[in-house]
Amino acid sequence: MSNSVNKDSLTKTPLSKLIVCSECDLLMTSTHLAQDQRIDCSRCGAELQVYRYNMIQRALALTLTALILFIPANFLSILFLNLLGQKREASVWDSVKGLYESGMHAISFIVLLCGFAIPLCKLFCQLYVLLALYFNKGRPVAIVFFKAYQQMKEWGMLEIYLFGILVSIVKLHGMAELHLGMGLACFMMLIFVQVWLELVMNPSQIWFLLGNKSHGN
Repeated sequence: MSNSVNKDSLTKTPLSKLIVCSECDLLMTSTHLAQDQRIDCSRCGAELQVYRYNMIQRALALTLTALILFIPANFLSILFLNLLGQKREASVWDSVKGLYESGMHAISFIVLLCGFAIPLCKLFCQLYVLLALYFNKGRPVAIVFFKAYQQMKEWGMLEIYLFGILVSIVKLHGMAELHLGMGLACFMMLIFVQVWLELVMNPSQIWFLLGNKSHGN
């Protein structure tokens, strides 16, 4: 579905009915969408708006799942290492403490910020926005939280941290006896749930619901 705007109709169309393509800046009209319908840019084909049925309920379930997984993913042991009779285990939180105790304070702070604090703040922002929409309360504050969430999206780097863990496993595999811990499984599930959540929680639909008090879930 696409609705480009003629120049003659620009002055007659309310601003609330206009949308701009984020890819090519084409100005288009927005229409009410039925279930699973979407609006694509008529010039470049980018998705501008979409309506997914039960989006709030599904996104809320995924957010709660991610919050449940967050604690074991960061505090349970990821690896068990046996090197020449010396046994060690490490979790995400242990790596932050290890970097700090090694004198690399700046790096430990960056890991703490991008691998722990920001992902957790993102989840709490998503949770508040979804609860505000579900219960139809606190929308002005939810708008602030959703703006903050969108600003933090680029700073959450759990995927990069996972790649670092996998590289470490490959390098240590021939040097020591390794056993994978439950923390690694929880960490991988956390990333999968968060990626799924990003796909389900469509920003254009969230903004539409936040701006339309009479719209249902």
